[in-house]
Amino acid sequence: MSTIIIQHDDCLRHNPGPRHPESAQRVKAVMSGIDGLRGLQKLPAPFATTDQITRIHPAEFWAGLQADEPSEGHFSIDPDTFLNHGSIDAARRASGAICFAIDQVLGDQALRAFCVVRPPGHHCEAEKAMGFCLLNHIAIGAQQALAHPGINRVAIIDFDVHHGNGTQAVFEQNPQVMYVSSHQAPLYPGTGHIEETGVGNILNLPLEAGDGSDAFRSVWSRLGLPAVHSFEPDLILISAGFDAHERDPLAQLQLQDGDYRWITEEICDLSDDSSHGRVVSILEGGYDLKALASAGRAHVQGLM
Repeated sequence: MSTIIIQHDDCLRHNPGPRHPESAQRVKAVMSGIDGLRGLQKLPAPFATTDQITRIHPAEFWAGLQADEPSEGHFSIDPDTFLNHGSIDAARRASGAICFAIDQVLGDQALRAFCVVRPPGHHCEAEKAMGFCLLNHIAIGAQQALAHPGINRVAIIDFDVHHGNGTQAVFEQNPQVMYVSSHQAPLYPGTGHIEETGVGNILNLPLEAGDGSDAFRSVWSRLGLPAVHSFEPDLILISAGFDAHERDPLAQLQLQDGDYRWITEEICDLSDDSSHGRVVSILEGGYDLKALASAGRAHVQGLM
């Protein structure tokens, strides 16, 4: 079965401003990086439904977010997070992408998927948009997966340089979902400490500024991947942020393209044991366009 790429041009409509690092060029960079790879099927992302969104986000939050979208200009949620006309459609496509990808994979229409969408999602809490994120797409996706018959455990692996505080907060009391994150600490948003363990389903692997391949591969080999293996997930989801790359301007980890291919291949090998090889990934951070293109390509090659 093929690896599929899910995308939609509506994701280019979100525009937080000309000097904001989270730009539409990010999606274009990833797509240019994977251009020419053989064996990929590219499919359009549908809109997420209200039912899919409100499995994670209360209806009042979702209604308020839609009401705040301006007809022109920008609406500021916080100093980093903005709405413009088109942001809601972009967010709905991004959440719809991962739900659609999960349905395709669990329906045996594909083995693996990568959702090349924006804005990112893993900082968004159930009732609070923050950190560039308007909806928590991977959390919405995990609930979509759990609604499928026979899917009882979902693992979320997050290697974005920033801790996915929103994803952790949503699932820290839900033993059906394991969340494992490597991230730089201290760094925004200030969460992701080792002692944050939820109900035994949360594992944080903080790294220090300046850490590179050796430290990253060590914590995943010794701790992260064995924990996921022991959880025996029916499906593995990836919050694929590429801002731990040595070129990224927003953090100070020193990962290289090969590290992204390595962790992706390790995840896929692990998935063969418990989840029939099924892996669904979604783009999170990454703010150097050259790094996004090359690391994104390495990630997709790992999925393939």
